[in-house]
Amino acid sequence: MTGERGSAVVLLLAVAGLVLLLTIGVADAGIAFSARLQAAAAADAAALAAAPVTFRPFGAAGGPVTEARRLARANGAVLTHCSCAVDRTWRSRVVEVVVERRVELLGLGAITVRASSRAEFAPMALIDRDI
Repeated sequence: MTGERGSAVVLLLAVAGLVLLLTIGVADAGIAFSARLQAAAAADAAALAAAPVTFRPFGAAGGPVTEARRLARANGAVLTHCSCAVDRTWRSRVVEVVVERRVELLGLGAITVRASSRAEFAPMALIDRDI
């Protein structure tokens, strides 16, 4: 019986360690999921901000890329790609943006999540057809 002394403590420490690892894993998954949602929101905001500026500034300080960058930054992300060329025609156009957001996880260090979004702008919709 003396050979089994302390085995309960070792088993308890092993279970506590496993619970701690599982807790960190679940927390990291939640943090990563939240960061992905925040990056998607930043991408949506950037695309929506850039789309009308491709036609006319509408009070914007810069061009469509500047507006996309500003809104991405305001939402905690970095703009990495913007397909949003200025087009002064009355045709509809689609802008596409890609943003990245860096997040620190508890157990795995830092990761970067990426999100993309598209927004369409139809300048003809600005014309009031009831006139």
